[in-house]
Amino acid sequence: MTVRTRIAPSPTGDPHVGTAYVALFNYCFARKSGGQFILRIEDTDMARSNPQSQEAILNSLRWLGLDWDEGPDVGGPHGPYQQSLRGEIYRQHVARLLEEGHAFRCFCTSERLAELRKAQQPAGLRPGYDGRCLGLSQAEVEQLLRDNVPYVIRMKVPEQGVCEMTDLLRGRIEIGWDMVDMQVLLKQDGMPTYHLANVVDDHLMGITHVIRGEEWINSTPKHLLLYDYFGWEKPVFCHLPLLRNPDKSKLSKRKNPTSLVYYQRMGFLPEAMLNYLGLMAWSMPEGEEKLSLAEMVEKFDLAHISLGGPVFDIKKLSWLNGRWVREDLSDEQYAERVQKWALNREYLMPIAALTKQRVSILSDLGPLTAFFFSGELPVKAADFEDKKVPVEVSRKAFARALEEFDALGCWDKQAIGALFKQLCDEFQSKLRDFLRPFYVAITGSPTSTPLFDSMEILGRDLCRARLRRALEVLKGANS
Repeated sequence: MTVRTRIAPSPTGDPHVGTAYVALFNYCFARKSGGQFILRIEDTDMARSNPQSQEAILNSLRWLGLDWDEGPDVGGPHGPYQQSLRGEIYRQHVARLLEEGHAFRCFCTSERLAELRKAQQPAGLRPGYDGRCLGLSQAEVEQLLRDNVPYVIRMKVPEQGVCEMTDLLRGRIEIGWDMVDMQVLLKQDGMPTYHLANVVDDHLMGITHVIRGEEWINSTPKHLLLYDYFGWEKPVFCHLPLLRNPDKSKLSKRKNPTSLVYYQRMGFLPEAMLNYLGLMAWSMPEGEEKLSLAEMVEKFDLAHISLGGPVFDIKKLSWLNGRWVREDLSDEQYAERVQKWALNREYLMPIAALTKQRVSILSDLGPLTAFFFSGELPVKAADFEDKKVPVEVSRKAFARALEEFDALGCWDKQAIGALFKQLCDEFQSKLRDFLRPFYVAITGSPTSTPLFDSMEILGRDLCRARLRRALEVLKGANS
């Protein structure tokens, strides 16, 4: 048997360190086993998926040095490797489930489902579908279809008993079927949900080992049930421990930068990032912490993975990155990395366009552009003192902006500008006054290069980190 693993990110935001973490383990296992590593784009969420996010994911994984044998950009015998292009495949499989009695049409409105959840919560019932449409007669279904009543397709789930499954790391796991919802398989727009597409694609692409985060354990019964309904051989399941913040909560961009673009922009080396992600759940018997990707592949063993919640500590990552810089880079290589990091043409050209009209001599560039080449800025509470914008208003405005950042599907100056104009109206403030504290938080100065252009260049996660830092600075400030 040829081992085949996959990573299947959703292009709905910035590339997440958790994606790289799972990709690394899939990559190492496939390479150590002489197998193949596949990249698949799971973009069935048409409202949130966007091509910019997909490109950023591919670029970030390439930056880390993780290459794939099959994928949307390299092709392969099992394509297309983008779920939005595989709609007819999913519809054929759903038709089979309907025909064989393993699925049913659900005509319930979103309003009814909301009322159902509302009634279940105070009664202490597990939120879930109550099976109302499962009892419709064939004549009733046909009439609803003739009336063009919208519907989704749900899978049937046993009412009693338990689902028994084996996890490569955790051994035998039992989950009662009464804890498993009648999952929607096909949405009203004809697109599949993750659960259907995931199983169909894993089977058709010959995935032998599904290595993913432990948050999917409770969904595994649905997937195993689909394998049984289709009569397919099941892959081996292995659920990795979730990355944690230092306070042991699930790694979240609200507490820690999570975008790979952020770490790239900060100047972390890809070798150090991969090395650190490997240490998150996998310890070397010799105790060595500094390992190249080739060494990780050579020494990889799933038996060495710890189930404890690995803590993603930026200070430890910085320490490891320092070792890579000092121990592995000659002076010439170090200079090349610096040039590739921030002195490359792609990064400098938009900065040049912003600064050319603002300098008299080239040395003016230093103070004008320093924030483009910095991480966290050394801002102080006094920097935000402004007669027109009280500190309390700045605090609230920063918090609101952070709430809205993720709603921007595309991170460009037009979308950023529209958001700030919306927030400005919300705070009933003049735009010039409203933006001044944001200039301080993002650029370190109340006046600088155009804010929206600068934020586009810096990237979403670095801007988020700087606003979060500004909020921390203002916590003890007086209104």
